[in-house]
Amino acid sequence: MLWLLFFLVTAIHAELCQPDAENAFKVRLSIRTALGDKAYAWDTNEEYLFRAMVAFAMRKVPNRETTDISHVLLCNVTQRVSFWFVVTDPSKNHTLPAVEVQSAIRMNRNRINNAFFLNDQTLEFLKIPSTLAPPTDPSVPIWIIIFGVIFCIVIVAITLLVLSGIRQHRRGRRDLETGNHRDTHWFSKRKNKGPLEIDDTEDKCENTVTIENGIPCDPLDMKGGHINDTFVTEGERLTPL
Repeated sequence: MLWLLFFLVTAIHAELCQPDAENAFKVRLSIRTALGDKAYAWDTNEEYLFRAMVAFAMRKVPNRETTDISHVLLCNVTQRVSFWFVVTDPSKNHTLPAVEVQSAIRMNRNRINNAFFLNDQTLEFLKIPSTLAPPTDPSVPIWIIIFGVIFCIVIVAITLLVLSGIRQHRRGRRDLETGNHRDTHWFSKRKNKGPLEIDDTEDKCENTVTIENGIPCDPLDMKGGHINDTFVTEGERLTPL
């Protein structure tokens, strides 16, 4: 009679826990990837610990405080450490809704990972999203960071303005010195110019031939005067002996 009851319970459990069954979840572990040479073997003791951790998580859910290890069923365990599990209702012969199981796992994901020295990447609940890490408060207040950025921008702007002013001042002084040097050079050249060069220049100006109405005209001799031949008498034209 006891054997018959045992086989009956086993058959019911096998019917509830099947791959892709309703409210079933697949788990995949990468123990050697996470621990390397310190990897442990997955055996019935590890299975018991997993069932205990799931039952612990379910007991945190309201109205599920009576969940026990026997209510967590595992099936299709492979050597590459993957399996399926379901959580059954203690009072009824059916599995608990997947939403409740998922919520319990997410709330206690870190506790489950730590029990097996794994993380969300090496202990995967394929239908349950990874738990997001809680936001960390920055060690430095936000307003100090903003103030520091604005202060640095102001300092850089002031520095650029000062450097620009210095550069313009130097450029203006350099241009002024260049102009003074040109004036001094021209004055020295003018001063050093000899009287002979000045006379030659005046002679060139005096010997310039002007053209009026298409007829070339000799300029007047401003120094010795100019004699008009029209009004010269016959006696004046003759050269005295």
